[in-house]
Amino acid sequence: MKIKDKKISLDSKPFIIAEMSGNHNQSLERALKLVRAAAESGADAIKLQTYTPDTMTFNSTSKEFYIKDKESLWDGRSMFDLYNEAHTPWEWHEEIFDYANSLGLISFSSPFDDSAVDFLEELDVPAYKIASFECIDSELLKKVAATGKPIIISTGMATISEIEEAVLLVRSFGCEDLALLKCTSTYPASPENTNLKTIPSMRRIFECEVGLSDHTMGIGVACAAISSEATIIEKHFTLDREDGGVDSTFSLEPKELEQLVIETERAWQSKGKVKFGGTKAEEKPRERRRSLYFMKDLQKGHRLKEADIKRVRPGNGLEPKYQQIIVGMKITKDVKEGEPITWKSFK
Repeated sequence: MKIKDKKISLDSKPFIIAEMSGNHNQSLERALKLVRAAAESGADAIKLQTYTPDTMTFNSTSKEFYIKDKESLWDGRSMFDLYNEAHTPWEWHEEIFDYANSLGLISFSSPFDDSAVDFLEELDVPAYKIASFECIDSELLKKVAATGKPIIISTGMATISEIEEAVLLVRSFGCEDLALLKCTSTYPASPENTNLKTIPSMRRIFECEVGLSDHTMGIGVACAAISSEATIIEKHFTLDREDGGVDSTFSLEPKELEQLVIETERAWQSKGKVKFGGTKAEEKPRERRRSLYFMKDLQKGHRLKEADIKRVRPGNGLEPKYQQIIVGMKITKDVKEGEPITWKSFK
């Protein structure tokens, strides 16, 4: 899979997406600072969310339009008020995208309704992200797939049949480049509920790239995901958690994002291949293995005893496994203390 010039595969370093979400705190200046910080931290892409409170929900005082979840950061809030605070004004998008592109960042967004797709098409975004809560919105999936752009779908809460429906749908409507993200749709999420072992299964079942949309604290889970065949990591990103914001609690700060980039690449590099035995880099250290040495000066014809032999570093003598074989054998030359024992000692 490719997004612009970035190849996404098991053979490529992880594709890191910094999710701005509502962490701009309704300041365009802060949004642009977030873009620069993401670029300086080494992220590959920055992602927005494209909606208005009216395209998300009703401005209603009815209880069903309030969040009722004691585990949520937003428990008790009106959905309309939350989305009003978190949304990225549409008139900001072009400036944010242009600035990101000038810094070498890929920039794209998550649309939440058809009008957002039409708007983002006018800005010629290179890809689309479907949020977990929208992965069952078949009409939105059709609309996005019809653009022919690469699609990344988060799968939080989705059953395997719901994921299959989404995959079949976008492929039937023209999507050729598809990635799925394992996701736990709690904010923040816990490592215990992340279930990274699902990632290889998703890759095998749906035959596409698979990554992680990570709402856990820190970077440990994201790094572990790379060892579970994830090729994409998406993390919410802020300038400073102390500044507040709707997603700040579970968002990375710039130095943490930089560490995420570094450590996920290290995790990817460390996977390597199935290999037993030493590597080329271990040729010199191999010389420091233990081997058999003479403990004292001995004369030709001496029959070796246990007390004459010492297992020490370096590895210039016979391997320790030969000790019991050579005990009782006669040496055929004079030897000195600290001399390695070799087969030539007996010939």
